[in-house]
Amino acid sequence: MAGAVSALFLLDIKGRVLVWRDYRGDVTALQAERFFTKLLDKEGDAEVHSPVVHDGAGVSYTFIQHNNVFLLTAARQNCNAASILLFLHRLVDVFKHYFEELEEESLRDNFVVVYELLDEMMDFGYPQYTEATILSEFIKTDAYRMEVTQRPPMAVTNAVSWRSEGIRYKKNEVRYIIPLPLFTLVHFDGYVMGKLLTCVSQVFLDVVESVNILVNSNGQIVRSDIIGALKMRTFLSGMPECKLGLNDRVLLEAQGRATKGKAIDLDDIKFHQCVRLTRFENDRTISFVPPDGAFDLMTYRLTTQVKPLIWVEAQVEKHSRSRIEIMVKARSQFKERSTGTNVEIEVPVPYDATNPNIRTSMGSAAYAPERDAMVWKIKSFPGGKEYMCRAEFSLPSITSEEATPEKKTPIRVKFEIPYFTVSGIQVRYLKVIEKSGYQALPWVRYITMAGEYELRLI
Repeated sequence: MAGAVSALFLLDIKGRVLVWRDYRGDVTALQAERFFTKLLDKEGDAEVHSPVVHDGAGVSYTFIQHNNVFLLTAARQNCNAASILLFLHRLVDVFKHYFEELEEESLRDNFVVVYELLDEMMDFGYPQYTEATILSEFIKTDAYRMEVTQRPPMAVTNAVSWRSEGIRYKKNEVRYIIPLPLFTLVHFDGYVMGKLLTCVSQVFLDVVESVNILVNSNGQIVRSDIIGALKMRTFLSGMPECKLGLNDRVLLEAQGRATKGKAIDLDDIKFHQCVRLTRFENDRTISFVPPDGAFDLMTYRLTTQVKPLIWVEAQVEKHSRSRIEIMVKARSQFKERSTGTNVEIEVPVPYDATNPNIRTSMGSAAYAPERDAMVWKIKSFPGGKEYMCRAEFSLPSITSEEATPEKKTPIRVKFEIPYFTVSGIQVRYLKVIEKSGYQALPWVRYITMAGEYELRLI
C-alpha cells in the first residue's frame, strides 16, 4: 500500500503559505519554507524539471504550479508520486469548478470553502473524493467566483512578462534622484520631475527606510527594526540589463575588500520578479531587466538595536484635579549635517481637557480634541538640537464615579530625514548594459522616515 501524505500546502508565487492542512501531525508549516528554498536552488537549471523535491531530512515534496499558486504535498512516507500528481491536478479542477479560476485572490476570498474541500478530498493523507459533481452534492457553501479576463498568449507579449518589447526613448540616462522632498516639482537639466517627459530615457532610484521603535515607560527600547525599499521608476529603451551594487558585507568580503565598518548585513531580502535570484545567490549581484514604469526593486528588513533618531521626554503634573501641565522636550540624535523635516509629535492628553494654553520654542502646537492629543509640528529639525513645548489644560472639577480609567496612549512621532539612511546602506554602482551602449549618469536620493515610532512615557 502506498504511503500517505502528511500535509497539503497552497503557496503564493513567493512561497508564502496561503492555506495548509495537516493530515498526520508529523510535519510543520516550516516545510513550505524548506521546499521553496530547495526550489530556488534549482532555478536556472534547464535539465531539472522534476515535480518531486527531497529536503534531505526525510521529507519529500510533490508539487505543481497553476497560475500564481503552488499546490504542494509533504510526506514522510514513501508515496506514489504519480497518484499524488493526479490528485493535485484534480484539486485544481475542483477549485476551478467552485471559483471559476484558481488564483491567489480566489483562495483568499474563499478560504472557508477551500478548507471544506481539503477535508473532504483527503482523509488522513489518503485521497478520497476528487469529482467536483460529487463534492457539490454535500458542500453547498457559496463561493465567490472570479471574473476571468482573456489573456494574450505569451508569443504575443514576451518571455519577460513584466516588460513590453519595442520601448524607445530619444535620450538614455540613469539617474539617482538628488535628495529632495517627495513629489516636489523640480526643474533639472531642462526636465520637470513630477511631469516626466516620456521622450527622455531615465531611471529614478529612491532608497527609502522606515524606522519602527517602541520605547517602554522606563525609557528602554523594547522593539526596533528598519524596513527598507529600493523604489525605481524606469524609462529605458529596448531590453537593457541592469546591475546594481550595494555595500553588502557578504559581497565585499567575498571580493577581498576591507569593509572598515561601511558595509551592512542585509536580512530578509525580497526582490521584484525581474531580479535573477540565482545570480544573487551565487555572487550577490543584483542583475535584472527592469519593467517600464514604477516598481519596488527590493525590500529588506534589519532587526537591530536602533538609536532613536528623535528622542522625546514628557513630564505631566496635575494640580488638584483642576488643571494639568505637560512639558515636552524633543531632541534630535543624528548628526548635525542632517536635518529632519515635517516632524510631528503627538502627545496624549486627558479626554476631558479644555482651555489649552500652549507655548513652544520651535514650530507650532495645537490641541486636537478628536485625537485626545496635542500635536506639535516642527518643519525643520537640525541634528543635535533640542526644543521645548509647554502646555496647560483645564480639567473638570467634578468627575463621575463611573468614569473609566484613562488609557495609556503612547507618544507618536513622525518625521523625514533626507540625505540619510539609518542602516548605512549605499548604492555603489548601477550599470545599464544594452546593445546600443548608451551612457548612464548616476544620481541618488536617500530618505529615512518614521514608521511605527512610539514612546510609552506617559
